[in-house]
Formats: sequence, structure tokens, C-alpha cells
Amino acid sequence: MNPKLRNPDTDALFDAILALRNREECYAFFEDVLTVSELQAIVQRWAVARSLDQGQTYEDIARATGASSATISRVKRALMFGADGYRMVLDRLHNRRIEPDSSASSVSPSPD
Repeated sequence: MNPKLRNPDTDALFDAILALRNREECYAFFEDVLTVSELQAIVQRWAVARSLDQGQTYEDIARATGASSATISRVKRALMFGADGYRMVLDRLHNRRIEPDSSASSVSPSPD
């Protein structure tokens, strides 16, 4: 974790994100917090990370996501040498698909 990022305001934002209970709450919160362009940039980076993890080529990723080679390269660098945030989430999502019974209770959204 980059210590330059850690501060009370960032902690408060992450606490707010962790309080979200389901996808609809995520849509509502992120629509208020981010501009459409900011959200699209994050969504694009996540799509690039998933595609790189699946072994797709830069050309295929650029065509599918509209990401520039610079963005694809930046995400690949983060996957290889970053804080392992992408890897942690990719692995968790992959494990959910493989072992649905062991994680079923932890992935269901809370009723509200």
C-alpha cells in the first residue's frame, strides 16, 4: 500500500464503499461520487485487467474495450508490479466461480 494514499479522508471513502450492500447501492453511490467519464475510466481499466488475466492480446483488448495501448500497459504493469489489488480481486472472483458452495453465504446481497 502506498503510504502517500493513506489518510483519514481516504479511509472514510473506503469505509463508505465497504458499507454498500449490493450492486444497486453501488450504482447509486458511484453515480453520485464520480462523473460518468471517471466511472467509465475505472470500468475500462477493470475490463482491461480481466482481459489481461485471460491472456488476451493488447490488440484484442484495445478492440474490445477501446483502451489505448498506454492504458493497457499501465494496467499490465499494475498486475505485475503493483500492490496486488487487481490480483486479489481477480483471484477472489475466480474462486467464487469455481467453489460456489463454499462462498455462497458470503456473496449473497443483504435483503433491503
